[in-house]
Amino acid sequence: MKLWGLRTRLLLAFSLLVVITAATVAGVVYALSRTTILQQTQDSTARVLVDKAAALYPLGPLPPSDGSLSRISGELSDRNLSSLVFYADKASGNDQLRSLITPELREQVQAGHVAWQRVVAEGAPMLVVGTRFTIALPNGQRQTSGIEAYIARSMIPEEQSIGELATRAWLIGGLALVFAIGLALLAARGVLRPVRELGDAAHRLGEGDLRTRISVRGSDELAGVARTFNEMAEALQSHVGELKRMEADARRFVADVSHELRTPLAALTAVADVLEQEAPRLSGDAGRAVRLSIDETHHLTRLVNDLIEVSRFDAGAASLALEETDVAEVITASLRVRGWAGEVDAELPTGIFARLDPRRLDVIVANLVGNALRHGEKPVSLRLAEAGEWCTLEVADRGAGLAPEVLPHVFDRFYKADSARKRSGGSGLGLAIAWENARLHGGTLSAANGTDGGAVFTLRLPRQVVTA
Repeated sequence: MKLWGLRTRLLLAFSLLVVITAATVAGVVYALSRTTILQQTQDSTARVLVDKAAALYPLGPLPPSDGSLSRISGELSDRNLSSLVFYADKASGNDQLRSLITPELREQVQAGHVAWQRVVAEGAPMLVVGTRFTIALPNGQRQTSGIEAYIARSMIPEEQSIGELATRAWLIGGLALVFAIGLALLAARGVLRPVRELGDAAHRLGEGDLRTRISVRGSDELAGVARTFNEMAEALQSHVGELKRMEADARRFVADVSHELRTPLAALTAVADVLEQEAPRLSGDAGRAVRLSIDETHHLTRLVNDLIEVSRFDAGAASLALEETDVAEVITASLRVRGWAGEVDAELPTGIFARLDPRRLDVIVANLVGNALRHGEKPVSLRLAEAGEWCTLEVADRGAGLAPEVLPHVFDRFYKADSARKRSGGSGLGLAIAWENARLHGGTLSAANGTDGGAVFTLRLPRQVVTA
C-alpha cells in the first residue's frame, strides 16, 4: 500500500470524519450530563436544606441560646450531611466547615438567597449550601433572624458518575474509530478493486494486448468508466487492425513491385553496360543522354535492391550466415572492392575475430563509408577496436557535421538531411539498412558529431552473435 495512496486517504477521511463526529457527540453528551448531574445535586441538596429549615419553625426566642443553635445544627445534620450554624459571633456544628465557607457564599446567604458553592476539601469534592432563617411578622412580612445555616455533602459519587461518563465517551470514540476503519476498508476495497483492474488493463493495453477488456459490474460511475474503457479498447483494436492490414498491403505491394522490376532492370543493366562502352564515341546530346540513362539505370537498380532488402527486414525473413571472421579483413576487402582504399585513413588492427555475417558487415561498411565520402569532407577515417566481448568500428569525416534536428532521424527510411539533394545518387535507405543489419547482429549503430567537427558513426557488434 502506497504511503499516501487512495486507500490511505480513504482510511484517514473515514476515520477523521467518524472520530470528529463521535468526539463531538460524546463531548456534548458528556457536558450536558455533567451539568445535569451537578445541577440536580445542587438543587436536591438545596431542597433538603430548605425542608429541614422549615421543619425547625418556630425557632424559639431570639437571640438563640447555645442549646438552640446546637439543636438546629443537629436537626440539619445526618449521615450524609454535616452542618454549621452561625448567629452573630457564635457558631455550632461541624467546625471543619468553617474553612469551606467563603466570604462570597456568606455574602449571598446574608442577602437572603439560598446559595451553594463547590469546593475541594482534602482532595475530595464537596458541595456547600447555605441559607438564612427568617421569622414572620404580624403584618405578614418576614424579618431575618440573624441565624445562618450551612450544610455540606461529599460529591465523590457524582464525580465517579462523571468519570464513568468520560470513560464511556472514550470507549464510544474507540469503537467508532474501529467501525470507521472497517467501513473505510470496505469502501476502499469496493472503489480500489475496479480502479486497480482499470490500471492493469490500461497497462496491458499499452503493452500491445488489444484484446484486453474489463468486467463491468453494476451501474455506478466506475461501471461507466469500465464500459467506456472497453469501447475505447475495441475501437483501438479495430483501428490498429486496419492500420496493420494497410501497412502489410503496402509492404507487400513494395516487395511485389520490387521483385517484378528485377527482370526488366536486368535487361536495362545489360543495355546500360553496352551503352557505357559506346558512350565515349558519342558526342553532344546523344552522349549526355546515354550517360544520364546509365546513371539512372544504376540508381534504379540500387533502389530496387534496397527496397527488396528492406522488405525482407519487415517480413522478418532476413537471416544471418555466421562465420568466424577477421573483422579487419572484411572491412579492408569492402574498401578495396569499391576503390576506396586510398581515400580512407584506416586503422584496422588484424587479429580481431568475431562470429558474424561478412556480407552484412560489408553492407554496413559500404553504406557508412559511402555516406561519409559523398556528404562529408575528407579525410574520412575508420577506427577498429575491441573491448571485451564487443568490437567497435568508428567512421568519421571532417565535414560540417549533422544538425541537431537531423540526428534523431538519420536512420529513418528515405530521410535526407539536405532537402536540396532530393535527386542525389542515394536512395535514403542506406543508413536505415545499415542500422537494421547492426540490430540483426544484436549490435548498435549510432550517429553523433565529433569534437573536431564532422559526423561520427559508431558501430558496436558482439564478437559472438547469439541467434534465436
